[in-house]
Amino acid sequence: MGQMIEFKRPDGQRSAAYLAPAEPGAPGLVLIQEWWGLNGHIRALADRFAAAGFETLAPDLYRGRLASSADEASHLMNGLDFPDATHQDLRGAVLHLAATGRKVGALGFCMGGALTVAAAVHVPELDAAVCFYGIPSAGFADPARIRKPFQGHFATRDDWCTPAAAAQLEQAMRAAGQQPECFHYEADHAFFNDARPEVFDAAAAALAWQRSVDFLRRTLA
Repeated sequence: MGQMIEFKRPDGQRSAAYLAPAEPGAPGLVLIQEWWGLNGHIRALADRFAAAGFETLAPDLYRGRLASSADEASHLMNGLDFPDATHQDLRGAVLHLAATGRKVGALGFCMGGALTVAAAVHVPELDAAVCFYGIPSAGFADPARIRKPFQGHFATRDDWCTPAAAAQLEQAMRAAGQQPECFHYEADHAFFNDARPEVFDAAAAALAWQRSVDFLRRTLA
């Protein structure tokens, strides 16, 4: 089981995060929350990634706040300073894990997926990225600028991170000479979240989990 810690941002401020430890020498993983906040689901997922062999750090981007409804989650997400979260919280989390010399990846869901793309563009110390159904505006983080291993998981029945948006991301990366791994599932947005039975798809989630773990083990070795 993990515990809450603090890490230093590049600007010298401190941020809270949930740290799930792995064996010494394990690669690092920055786990980026959904729009609900750093809730029990994300903490349990951090523990799961740690058990799979990744020292996992999940920054608390909402500073202790949690959403219990979609309206509240939307309000919190819309109030988040995405550049600050990317350049300060996420880069600080990557640097914290990389301090021991290990490779570090990032993986996020929904809002966290969009921030994963942003980190892949803007955080030079990041070694690999796995995005689940989230894409930021190209004006902030153009996926054509990604120059590191990238894997994406998208849902065909997603009206937020739409199939068209997912295709555009992949096309932009390939046009820039990159080779992203992109997978598409006959499922709804948030199909990986087993805390939301109305959208959870066990088969798709299991396949996406294995693909993600295999990718991270390969790229962070």
